[in-house]
Amino acid sequence: MRPFPWREAIGFGLGVLRLSPDAFWNMTPRELAFAISAIRSAQPHAPERTTLDQLMREYPDQAGHEKPASSPNGAMHHGR
Repeated sequence: MRPFPWREAIGFGLGVLRLSPDAFWNMTPRELAFAISAIRSAQPHAPERTTLDQLMREYPDQAGHEKPASSPNGAMHHGR
């Protein structure tokens, strides 16, 4: 069995959640776990490839609004 990760728990509670020491030490382990999962699940992530493909089909780029092409050296040009 691994020891409880006190350093990470205290760092998260005081640093990320910005709890006072009294508030942190009065939390139950379940409350701390819910707070950690709420913060971690709220972070954005990249969509799955199938979701991206579906969005691209539903919302195709409009004609005349293409991105400028880049030249071999990486410079952008607008083709005018």
